[in-house]
Amino acid sequence: MQKKNPKIISLTEAVGMIQDGDMLTFSGFTIWRRPMAFIYELVRQRRKDLHLVEVNGGTHTDILAGAGAIKIWESCWAGHELYGKLAGNVSRKAQAGELLVEDYSHVHMVCRLAAGAMGLPYMPTYASMGTDILNPEYDVLGKAGLRDGSHAKIPRQKYRMAQSDFYGPTELIHIPAARPDWCIAHVQYVGEEGTIRVMGQKYSDEEAFKAADKVIVLAESVVPEAMLRQEPERNLIPPYMVDYIVELPWGAHPTGVYGNYEVDGNFIRDFYSRTRTQEGFDAWAEEWIFGVKDHVGYLEKLGIDRLETLRANPGLKYSTKVVRGKR
Repeated sequence: MQKKNPKIISLTEAVGMIQDGDMLTFSGFTIWRRPMAFIYELVRQRRKDLHLVEVNGGTHTDILAGAGAIKIWESCWAGHELYGKLAGNVSRKAQAGELLVEDYSHVHMVCRLAAGAMGLPYMPTYASMGTDILNPEYDVLGKAGLRDGSHAKIPRQKYRMAQSDFYGPTELIHIPAARPDWCIAHVQYVGEEGTIRVMGQKYSDEEAFKAADKVIVLAESVVPEAMLRQEPERNLIPPYMVDYIVELPWGAHPTGVYGNYEVDGNFIRDFYSRTRTQEGFDAWAEEWIFGVKDHVGYLEKLGIDRLETLRANPGLKYSTKVVRGKR
């Protein structure tokens, strides 16, 4: 049976489909094209016990960690780039034993999503051989008793050493596939039927889309499919891979969207400095998440002047108003 076109829904409806304990992955990279409005709404709706699997974490991860929404985080690193090197909430929760962190290398996480995207059980690689990532003492999910086969999304082994004889004896690693329940993405354009076009860096978005059971796309603009078919080679994902669409301009703020708006570095820096303690995070969340009704209220609180400063020049694809520092 041919899959129906994705359904266009509201942000509240989209987040309402996420269940406690679901495994999520995301579009973007660190502070670029993260589905931040979706993250805020997850916190508003009090989701908990989420299982994140992502190539790298970012501001979105740190917000979910501070809110106590994450039970398991499988990745390689989380931070805010030059606006805060460390994800303070992730670190604090992990040290307190409130968050299970399964450490893989960056390449391992790409391999895991790539294997999931191709429908393979694992991906062979040489990455991280000889490092403590492969030390059985640091198999966090295994030591927590979660690799007993009763968890459909958790592999029975963190990795497996293997031999290849195709060109002589060679030792390598089999890294298990990641198959999230949901990929939550933010993109520049999505067609009415679900075709996705990402401008600028695409990172590991294609692998994340294809590895997930279902895909929710937040888009700056929903456009006619005819527009995207004029240059089909620029499109990333076909319609049948997308399940739900939310049209949400500025939905990635404070992270940036190439060609649309810059990273709001001052906002992220303020978040980083204010949320080093749980009390600080709670106060920040009360102001920026629970203190506004919805995404529109969030944008109104930011103010038109701030947003217009971040808005990219259509010809240059970056803002000419953002102060980028000086010698």
